[in-house]
Amino acid sequence: MESEVVPCTLTPTSVAAVAVKVRQVTKIYGAGETRVRALRSVDVDIARGQFTAIMGPSGSGKSTLMHCMAALEPVTSGHIWIGRSNVTRLKEGRLTKLRRDKIGFIFQAFNLVPALTAAENITLPMDIARRSPDPVWLQQVLEIVGLADRLRHRPSQLSGGQQQRVAVARALVARPDIIFGDEPTGNLDSRAGNEVLALLRYFVDVLGQTVVLVTHDPAAASHADRVLFMADGVIVDEILFPTADAIMRRMLRLSEGHRGPSTPSANAC
Repeated sequence: MESEVVPCTLTPTSVAAVAVKVRQVTKIYGAGETRVRALRSVDVDIARGQFTAIMGPSGSGKSTLMHCMAALEPVTSGHIWIGRSNVTRLKEGRLTKLRRDKIGFIFQAFNLVPALTAAENITLPMDIARRSPDPVWLQQVLEIVGLADRLRHRPSQLSGGQQQRVAVARALVARPDIIFGDEPTGNLDSRAGNEVLALLRYFVDVLGQTVVLVTHDPAAASHADRVLFMADGVIVDEILFPTADAIMRRMLRLSEGHRGPSTPSANAC
């Protein structure tokens, strides 16, 4: 029998300020005895121009939720909007265009093409789409991520932190509406990871970018404006303006099996 969980009542977000809207989204893998309900009627709004982190134990559904929001996986039921587009109703051709034009991706594996230079990797998605990046914006991105003297280097000639900064620049160069990061600091040491997180924080604070980050690291999540906590396929809590200590305390409660929201406070459900 599937366990019951109590979804959190989330902080309301005005319609005009919503970058992603998720309504009653369920995701099921397999059938019969192998059937797994990864998401269970999830409702959440992702605020525009903010940094949101999603956390939870292994198998909680956090990566599945991000992949569905990013239109990388279809939902079993429910609806997801990115801006005004209901991505759950789009055919593959329009989904491909939406992902290319509206969404940036940063993954734990840098996903760079070994034979291409840093510059070629950064502009690759736009090259495939036969579009030219705005040269002023491209130069600004390169300055922000600190790659001006590494553009002719191939991935094998770059450190892990530098490779991830190439991936960050690639995600930003098309000026997407939202950037999704799936454990983007998971393969980096603490110094390089903090540099990447500082870049994402800069994009939000200075450029008005919307960032959604899936992570298991409380220190990484503490860079966010809001942390959503998942367990058993539902969102069970949130913290606004989080600290690493507050995040660790809530994760400990989840690991001990406490599925309901933590003691009410100004920063939690």
